[in-house]
Amino acid sequence: MVFESLWGNTEQLAREIAAGIGGEQAEVVDAASAPSALDSDVDLLVVGGPTHVFSMSTGSTRESAKQQGAEHLPARGIREWIETLTSPGRAVPVATFDTRVVSPRLPGSAAKKAMKRLVALGFRPIAKPETFGVHGYTGPVAEGELERARHWGAELAGLMSHR
Repeated sequence: MVFESLWGNTEQLAREIAAGIGGEQAEVVDAASAPSALDSDVDLLVVGGPTHVFSMSTGSTRESAKQQGAEHLPARGIREWIETLTSPGRAVPVATFDTRVVSPRLPGSAAKKAMKRLVALGFRPIAKPETFGVHGYTGPVAEGELERARHWGAELAGLMSHR
């Protein structure tokens, strides 16, 4: 699992998804320190990040978040990580998720953009991109979303066991 989180909300959700997948089986790594090549034993890649300006974050949108008080600004987000990612040479299953403010409901999805780029690298989608809600830019995660994230992780694990 590779995530990007500026306020901590996406990281919280990533950890819940990993718990749903199966705890110690699921390694959770932030995009800034994730390797550019997957280990050969990776059988599922899950990627998540916040939706900024209708897509994955950029250096300028992260800088804007810093001006709004974000304390954790990663050196690179999922956009830059995917750009450095080497093709796995096999159709590794992938799932993506993002976080978006609950209100106002804005268009765009970091998860959909990430999925499109990952598929272009040869990854095989096993689930539709998923969105989890947060209150405002800073959070917290919307009520019920952590439980829904854990459940989605369990669904992903179930899909993997049926292949």
